[in-house]
Amino acid sequence: MKMTEVKPTQKTDFGLTPVKNKPKRAYRKGSKFDAILEAFLKSKETLSSVSVPDKDGNYLRTQLKKRVDAVKAFNGITISVINNVCYLEKLPPTPKKETV
Repeated sequence: MKMTEVKPTQKTDFGLTPVKNKPKRAYRKGSKFDAILEAFLKSKETLSSVSVPDKDGNYLRTQLKKRVDAVKAFNGITISVINNVCYLEKLPPTPKKETV
């Protein structure tokens, strides 16, 4: 493969390497927020506040809600934010309706 030389207007350091094909994208399995939800489920508390360094409450709510929606094991948790503090709350189990 022959490369054509082009004279740039500004000198820029770079490198080009020929490849046969692009690698497949690596996907993360799970989320770093799963540990927070798992710890809350294992605890005996029904209401807890969550704090993560350098993250505000609204950001935490968004990320945790995505994980609750994605993982069925987390369905019993509600997330809310009050005064920029994120709270996790366990919902009481819904009673099953009896059929007559």
